[in-house]
This record gives sequence, C-alpha cells and structure tokens, in this order.
Amino acid sequence: MTARRALLLPLCLVVLLTACATDGRGEFERLSKYPPAALYDRGRRALRAHDYPEAIAVYEALIARYAFTAEARQGRLDVIFAYYKSGEKESARDAADTFIKENPSHPHIDYAYYLRGLVDFERTPYLIETWLGGDPAARPPQTAKDSIDSLRTVLTKYPKSIYAADARRRMIYMRNRLADFQLRVAGYYMQRGAWVAAAQRARLTIEDYDGAPQVKDALRIMIACYRKLKYTDLAANTAKVFEQNFPGESPDMKIKRSLFDRLFNNDAPQAASADIR
Repeated sequence: MTARRALLLPLCLVVLLTACATDGRGEFERLSKYPPAALYDRGRRALRAHDYPEAIAVYEALIARYAFTAEARQGRLDVIFAYYKSGEKESARDAADTFIKENPSHPHIDYAYYLRGLVDFERTPYLIETWLGGDPAARPPQTAKDSIDSLRTVLTKYPKSIYAADARRRMIYMRNRLADFQLRVAGYYMQRGAWVAAAQRARLTIEDYDGAPQVKDALRIMIACYRKLKYTDLAANTAKVFEQNFPGESPDMKIKRSLFDRLFNNDAPQAASADIR
C-alpha cells in the first residue's frame, strides 16, 4: 500500500501541473478571442475592482495578441500598476523599463517614471540586512539611487505632472536614507578604528547630501576622527564649520538610538496608490 501511494503521489502532481498549464493556455486562448477594445475595457474594470491578477492576465493577452494597437500601448502602461499592486515588483520594473524605452514621447510617460521610482522606493533592502548583522559597506542601496533617478526625472522633465509633488517628497526621504546609509558605514569604520575611511565617508555625506539632516552628525564624525588621528588643525577647522552652521549645539559625538530604531519608529511616507488612468 505504501509503495502504491509513493507511485501515485508523483502521478497526481503531474496531472495537477498539466491541468494548471492547460487551464492557463485555455484562459489565454479564450481572452485572445476578444477584440482589443473589449479586452482593454475588461482589464480596466479589473484594475478598478482591485482584481490585479485578472487585470494582469487580460493585459498580457491584449499585449500578446494585439501588440501594435492603441489599446495594447495603453495596456503596457496600465499593467505596470497591476504588477506593482500585486507585489510583482520585478515584473513592474521590467514593464516600466520597456514602456519608457519604447514610448519616450507618450503623453503619460511621467506616470511610467513615477511608478518605476515607486517600485524601487519599496525595494531598498539594506536596512534589514544591516540590522541582521551584515557588513553595511558590502552592499550599497542601489535601488534607492535608482528610485531617486526616476523620481528626479519626473521633477525635472515633467514639473507640472500630477505626480511631481509626491515624487519630490519620496525623493527627499530616499535621499535622507542614503545619507543615513553613509553615516552607518562611517560608524562601521569607526568601530574598527578605520578613522580615515570613516572621515571620508562623513565628508562624502556632506558633499553628496548637502542640506540633509545627517550633515550635522557627519561633521561630528569628521571632528571625532580628526581628533583620533591627531589632525589638530583639521579638527579645529571642522569644529568652526559646525559652530557656524549649528550655533549653540555641541560638536561632540552623541550616543543615539540605532539606525533601525530611528528609521522604523519614525513616521515614514507610505506607498501612495498611484492614480489609475
């Protein structure tokens, strides 16, 4: 009996997978029989009903069956949002890249850039990695930089876009996260007595993210490192810069909460639900 069950299990799995594949092909073939306008309307209704798997299936059939129609062109834009809302971030990113490359003059290209920035905004992994004990210098948050690039494009190329205000807010937040990352790396070097490397990271924070709240702590790190290195003149000059910019505050390092606590316990912008066009 046990042997029979052992033989039946793989057979059942094969039958199940075959049935799923057949159902998938059948659904695609069924959807492909609709004209492009009907398919697009169905996809839009699914999107508005928040039935994102259905919307994706319909849009994919539309794009595959009627690739060169106006409906498929618009479907390529709408499916980005459907992928994003269904949690398929890689597919959303790929779809946005493809749309931007193939439709550079589309009247709603700002929406594609905004969605791409939104996807990368939510894909930055380095906070969890460093919290779990990883080397923060080993994996820079590239997705944060990608998000900033996309959001900056919305602001610079399409300043009148309805997404510009939210793009600016998210870009500032992500820029501050990158500045925090730089300080985290500087702290990592300080813990290991690599004072020169820590001072360089702090200096880069000031140069790359001038105006960010982290500039204050970056100056403090530079002062502390210069003092450790016995660079008396550099420490004194940096302290003067600190006093000029932050009068009445101490230039000495302070013991603060961890980066994880500071970022995750503070209010952070929630993922905005992009408008459905």
